[in-house]
Amino acid sequence: MSADVLDGWVQSTFTAAGLTRDVFRRGTGPGVVIIHEVPGITPKVAQFANDVVDAGFTVLMPSLVGTPGREVSGPYLASSMAKVCVSKEFTFWALNETSPVIGFLRALARNLHDEVGGPGVGALGMCFSGGFALAMMVDDIMVAPVLSQPSLPFAAGIGKKKVARSADLNLSPDDRLAIARRAAEGCQVLGLRYTGDKLVGTRFDSLRELLGDAFLAVELPSSSPRDHSVLTEQRDEASVQRVLEFFTEKLRS
Repeated sequence: MSADVLDGWVQSTFTAAGLTRDVFRRGTGPGVVIIHEVPGITPKVAQFANDVVDAGFTVLMPSLVGTPGREVSGPYLASSMAKVCVSKEFTFWALNETSPVIGFLRALARNLHDEVGGPGVGALGMCFSGGFALAMMVDDIMVAPVLSQPSLPFAAGIGKKKVARSADLNLSPDDRLAIARRAAEGCQVLGLRYTGDKLVGTRFDSLRELLGDAFLAVELPSSSPRDHSVLTEQRDEASVQRVLEFFTEKLRS
């Protein structure tokens, strides 16, 4: 991947909910917010985002941790994960809580929708941010939420606490009610994972329970214990196309 993977992207800053973060923007058309995985906006995250742009969408990528454009490495993964663990904007361990960063992301999506219009916006989170698109669904403008390998809160510990974290959707009780209402009203949610991915835990069962038929699951057989990042590091081309089709269906109606 070229070091110039972010060429053509315009960098700015956005402030909301007490947070200020760099945001990268590219494209035209309906709006989509893409939220990177750990360790940050890597070349393969940017590659996927470019695919969304090429499909005819205005894409915003907020940089929440890491160095945009930097390649993945073991030390880089470890340093970014450490920052996620201690940052107050992410509920790394807590059960039944919505991460504080969601206020920032909801405002970013609203601002984008106010500008580009359309039936609503889409959002995609992956790994630690996988559930963020679900939490953004509280707002009616979020009409195309996509969850790729949702992994927060991480299933650390033993016994009942580990089981509970593996199933938790990183949502407050009030947000759960709002999202269940929207699902009942017809808002669909696309989820993707490798079946052997332990970081996802039993969240797909929780999503089925919360969303019912509104949850559209793409579950890929794992070929390696390392299979995790459906759209980036262990990219599955058919899944990338499924996401693009979902955005097109929901945002171009």
